[in-house]
Amino acid sequence: MLIYVIRHGQTDWNAQIRLQGQKDIPLNDTGRTQASGNGRKLAQLIDPTTAAAWDFVASPLGRTRETMERLRGAMGLDPLLYRTDERLKELSFGDWEGYTLEELEAIAPERVAERELSKWDFIPPGKDAESYEILSWRIGAWLADVSRPTVAVAHGGVIRALFKLCGAMDAEEAAMGAIPQDRILKIEDGKIGWL
Repeated sequence: MLIYVIRHGQTDWNAQIRLQGQKDIPLNDTGRTQASGNGRKLAQLIDPTTAAAWDFVASPLGRTRETMERLRGAMGLDPLLYRTDERLKELSFGDWEGYTLEELEAIAPERVAERELSKWDFIPPGKDAESYEILSWRIGAWLADVSRPTVAVAHGGVIRALFKLCGAMDAEEAAMGAIPQDRILKIEDGKIGWL
Protein backbone atom coordinates (compact mmCIF):
# COMPACT_ATOMS: atom_id res chain seq x y z
CA MET A 1 0.00 0.00 0.00
CA LEU A 2 1.22 3.49 -0.86
CA ILE A 3 0.44 6.41 1.45
CA TYR A 4 1.58 10.01 1.15
CA VAL A 5 1.20 11.99 4.38
CA ILE A 6 1.49 15.76 4.53
CA ARG A 7 1.58 17.88 7.66
CA HIS A 8 -0.67 20.93 7.41
CA GLY A 9 1.00 24.19 6.43
CA GLN A 10 2.34 26.61 9.01
CA THR A 11 0.06 28.59 11.33
CA ASP A 12 0.95 31.62 13.42
CA TRP A 13 0.99 29.34 16.47
CA ASN A 14 3.52 27.06 14.75
CA ALA A 15 5.69 30.10 14.04
CA GLN A 16 5.43 31.12 17.71
CA ILE A 17 6.14 27.51 18.84
CA ARG A 18 2.82 27.30 20.71
CA LEU A 19 1.26 23.94 21.57
CA GLN A 20 -1.60 23.87 19.11
CA GLY A 21 -3.19 20.48 19.65
CA GLN A 22 -6.83 20.43 18.65
CA LYS A 23 -7.35 24.21 18.67
CA ASP A 24 -8.57 25.25 15.24
CA ILE A 25 -5.87 27.73 14.19
CA PRO A 26 -5.85 28.79 10.49
CA LEU A 27 -2.92 28.67 8.09
CA ASN A 28 -0.81 31.77 7.69
CA ASP A 29 0.64 32.97 4.36
CA THR A 30 3.70 30.72 4.72
CA GLY A 31 1.39 27.77 5.39
CA ARG A 32 -0.68 28.49 2.30
CA THR A 33 2.49 28.59 0.18
CA GLN A 34 3.68 25.29 1.73
CA ALA A 35 0.32 23.63 1.01
CA SER A 36 0.34 24.67 -2.64
CA GLY A 37 3.98 23.63 -2.98
CA ASN A 38 3.21 20.16 -1.63
CA GLY A 39 0.36 19.94 -4.13
CA ARG A 40 2.74 20.69 -7.00
CA LYS A 41 5.07 17.94 -5.71
CA LEU A 42 2.16 15.48 -5.49
CA ALA A 43 1.17 16.34 -9.07
CA GLN A 44 4.54 14.88 -10.12
CA LEU A 45 3.92 11.70 -8.09
CA ILE A 46 0.26 10.97 -8.91
CA ASP A 47 -1.04 10.82 -12.47
CA PRO A 48 -4.15 13.05 -12.52
CA THR A 49 -5.92 10.48 -14.73
CA THR A 50 -5.65 7.92 -11.90
CA ALA A 51 -6.26 10.31 -8.99
CA ALA A 52 -9.88 9.11 -8.65
CA ALA A 53 -8.53 5.73 -7.48
CA TRP A 54 -6.80 7.42 -4.54
CA ASP A 55 -8.33 8.15 -1.15
CA PHE A 56 -7.78 11.79 -0.22
CA VAL A 57 -8.41 12.21 3.52
CA ALA A 58 -7.74 14.95 6.05
CA SER A 59 -8.08 15.63 9.73
CA PRO A 60 -11.31 17.61 10.26
CA LEU A 61 -9.48 20.66 11.66
CA GLY A 62 -9.49 23.79 9.50
CA ARG A 63 -5.73 23.98 8.95
CA THR A 64 -5.64 20.45 7.52
CA ARG A 65 -8.73 20.96 5.38
CA GLU A 66 -7.33 24.19 3.91
CA THR A 67 -4.02 22.42 3.25
CA MET A 68 -5.84 19.58 1.46
CA GLU A 69 -7.91 22.00 -0.61
CA ARG A 70 -4.87 24.02 -1.64
CA LEU A 71 -2.81 20.96 -2.53
CA ARG A 72 -5.66 19.41 -4.54
CA GLY A 73 -6.12 22.72 -6.35
CA ALA A 74 -2.38 22.81 -7.15
CA MET A 75 -2.73 19.27 -8.53
CA GLY A 76 -5.49 20.41 -10.88
CA LEU A 77 -8.13 18.44 -8.94
CA ASP A 78 -11.43 19.59 -7.47
CA PRO A 79 -10.36 21.09 -4.13
CA LEU A 80 -13.43 19.78 -2.31
CA LEU A 81 -13.38 16.12 -3.36
CA TYR A 82 -11.88 14.57 -0.23
CA ARG A 83 -13.13 13.22 3.06
CA THR A 84 -12.22 13.80 6.71
CA ASP A 85 -11.44 11.29 9.43
CA GLU A 86 -11.65 12.18 13.15
CA ARG A 87 -8.85 9.73 13.93
CA LEU A 88 -6.37 11.98 12.09
CA LYS A 89 -6.84 14.88 14.53
CA GLU A 90 -3.78 16.14 16.36
CA LEU A 91 -3.27 14.91 19.90
CA SER A 92 -4.89 17.04 22.57
CA PHE A 93 -2.52 19.02 24.79
CA GLY A 94 -5.41 19.63 27.21
CA ASP A 95 -4.93 22.73 29.37
CA TRP A 96 -1.56 23.40 27.74
CA GLU A 97 -2.97 24.30 24.31
CA GLY A 98 -2.05 27.84 23.36
CA TYR A 99 1.06 28.01 25.56
CA THR A 100 4.73 27.92 24.62
CA LEU A 101 7.01 25.62 26.60
CA GLU A 102 8.77 28.71 27.92
CA GLU A 103 5.47 30.00 29.31
CA LEU A 104 4.70 26.60 30.83
CA GLU A 105 8.14 26.41 32.46
CA ALA A 106 7.27 29.63 34.31
CA ILE A 107 3.97 28.26 35.68
CA ALA A 108 4.53 24.49 35.90
CA PRO A 109 8.28 23.74 35.76
CA GLU A 110 7.93 20.32 37.41
CA ARG A 111 5.40 19.15 34.80
CA VAL A 112 7.56 20.39 31.92
CA ALA A 113 10.53 18.52 33.44
CA GLU A 114 8.36 15.40 33.73
CA ARG A 115 7.45 15.73 30.03
CA GLU A 116 11.11 16.00 29.06
CA LEU A 117 11.89 12.72 30.84
CA SER A 118 9.33 10.75 28.83
CA LYS A 119 7.76 12.85 26.10
CA TRP A 120 6.09 9.88 24.36
CA ASP A 121 4.10 8.79 27.42
CA PHE A 122 3.49 12.18 29.05
CA ILE A 123 -0.17 13.26 29.37
CA PRO A 124 -0.61 17.02 29.89
CA PRO A 125 -3.13 18.22 32.48
CA GLY A 126 -6.74 18.76 31.48
CA LYS A 127 -9.79 17.00 30.15
CA ASP A 128 -9.22 14.79 27.09
CA ALA A 129 -5.44 15.41 27.06
CA GLU A 130 -3.45 12.68 25.33
CA SER A 131 0.06 11.29 25.18
CA TYR A 132 1.70 10.34 21.91
CA GLU A 133 1.13 6.73 22.96
CA ILE A 134 -2.63 7.31 23.20
CA LEU A 135 -2.58 9.12 19.86
CA SER A 136 -0.78 6.14 18.30
CA TRP A 137 -3.77 3.91 19.16
CA ARG A 138 -6.02 6.13 17.02
CA ILE A 139 -3.49 6.32 14.21
CA GLY A 140 -2.88 2.58 14.30
CA ALA A 141 -6.61 1.99 13.85
CA TRP A 142 -6.67 4.41 10.91
CA LEU A 143 -3.60 2.80 9.34
CA ALA A 144 -5.18 -0.66 9.63
CA ASP A 145 -8.21 0.63 7.66
CA VAL A 146 -6.20 2.00 4.71
CA SER A 147 -7.23 -0.15 1.76
CA ARG A 148 -6.08 1.80 -1.30
CA PRO A 149 -3.46 4.37 -2.28
CA THR A 150 -3.96 7.35 0.01
CA VAL A 151 -3.04 11.01 0.42
CA ALA A 152 -3.56 12.11 4.03
CA VAL A 153 -3.20 15.61 5.45
CA ALA A 154 -2.70 15.51 9.18
CA HIS A 155 -0.53 16.88 11.99
CA GLY A 156 2.94 16.64 13.46
CA GLY A 157 1.83 14.29 16.23
CA VAL A 158 0.15 11.98 13.72
CA ILE A 159 3.40 11.74 11.75
CA ARG A 160 5.32 11.03 14.96
CA ALA A 161 2.92 8.16 15.64
CA LEU A 162 3.40 6.83 12.09
CA PHE A 163 7.19 6.81 12.48
CA LYS A 164 6.85 4.66 15.60
CA LEU A 165 4.07 2.43 14.22
CA CYS A 166 6.06 1.73 11.06
CA GLY A 167 9.13 0.83 13.11
CA ALA A 168 11.32 3.63 11.72
CA MET A 169 11.97 5.17 15.15
CA ASP A 170 11.60 4.23 18.77
CA ALA A 171 9.05 6.13 20.85
CA GLU A 172 11.35 8.81 22.28
CA GLU A 173 13.07 9.44 18.95
CA ALA A 174 9.68 9.81 17.24
CA ALA A 175 8.53 12.23 19.95
CA MET A 176 11.55 14.49 19.53
CA GLY A 177 12.25 14.72 15.79
CA ALA A 178 11.39 17.74 13.65
CA ILE A 179 8.31 17.33 11.45
CA PRO A 180 8.53 19.62 8.38
CA GLN A 181 5.51 21.28 6.81
CA ASP A 182 6.96 21.56 3.32
CA ARG A 183 7.75 17.89 2.63
CA ILE A 184 5.84 14.73 1.85
CA LEU A 185 6.14 11.55 3.91
CA LYS A 186 5.98 8.34 1.86
CA ILE A 187 4.92 5.03 3.38
CA GLU A 188 5.22 1.99 1.12
CA ASP A 189 5.97 -1.69 1.69
CA GLY A 190 6.88 -1.14 5.33
CA LYS A 191 9.30 1.69 4.50
CA ILE A 192 8.77 5.28 5.61
CA GLY A 193 10.73 8.41 4.69
CA TRP A 194 10.60 12.01 3.54
CA LEU A 195 10.52 13.01 -0.11
